[in-house]
Amino acid sequence: MCTILVSGASGIVGYGILKSLRHSHPDCRLIGTTVYEGTVAPAFCDVFEKAPMTNDVSYFTWLVNLIKRYKVSLAIPGIEADVFAWNEHRATIEQSGAVVLLNNPELIRLSSDKWHFYQRLLENNSPYAIPTSLEFVETLGQFPLLMKPRKGSASKGITIIENKESLEKHLGDPRPMMMFQPVIGSAEEEYTISAFFDKNSKLCSFITLKRKLSQTGFTESAETVELAGVNDALFHLGEIFKPVGPTNFQFRVDKGRLKLLEINPRISSATSIRAAFGYNESAMAVELFLLDRIPSQPHIKCGYAVRYTEDKIFYDSANL
Repeated sequence: MCTILVSGASGIVGYGILKSLRHSHPDCRLIGTTVYEGTVAPAFCDVFEKAPMTNDVSYFTWLVNLIKRYKVSLAIPGIEADVFAWNEHRATIEQSGAVVLLNNPELIRLSSDKWHFYQRLLENNSPYAIPTSLEFVETLGQFPLLMKPRKGSASKGITIIENKESLEKHLGDPRPMMMFQPVIGSAEEEYTISAFFDKNSKLCSFITLKRKLSQTGFTESAETVELAGVNDALFHLGEIFKPVGPTNFQFRVDKGRLKLLEINPRISSATSIRAAFGYNESAMAVELFLLDRIPSQPHIKCGYAVRYTEDKIFYDSANL
């Protein structure tokens, strides 16, 4: 029996990973960690541990001790902050004896700054790049424009600039590290594609979902689709960024062409939806990183998914 640790277990990614692992590997012992108390996380794991904040000076000592205590075989970050922090301390975690589910270190670093990521696309003459500037320039096109932070995720901090008056107001915005882009396509033509790459960055499998985002920036509803040009896009971007393991690509279609919004070098928020359609990237990670078996393309069930709020009750056993 192997033991798998998932951080951020109180969030939609973390407990999505735990649910997927429970379905595919019921014999594995699952450990969930989160900084929060009174969360839903204990419903999806065998062992629940409250974690210090990732930026706390004691965090990595705590994490390494936890891995050693439970003899963890595989550690999976369930929040973006852990992806970036674990990447910088990868060797320390691996010395504890656990395999760490992290993507190509360089891709993780590039994805932490959208401007540097865009520069890498330009260097490789990528047809999927969206024109981007650190300053407003006429070549970006007509209004509306997007002003977005170079660092961040889940559509946080993005401002739509509707006209010159709005632009002048925001040009004086004290927020640092912003950049400008034209509005590409529409929300009705937005796709999330999760792909799995082996240790040599060879594409093993993928699934395409047409999605609708919630106000918090996570997938609210999704349907399985076939999208023209996806194979070419994944091979092209795979050659540039050399991803390893589960990797999430977000596209919009603009005038019939795929344009890349971003790459998330990790398991993303729709992971439980993908698993329900037959694409279990957490199980693929166990196959590759623990069993040294290269995953193949699974059969994808067709359909659509809708997320909703549900109650989880934890009864006090002393009063039953």
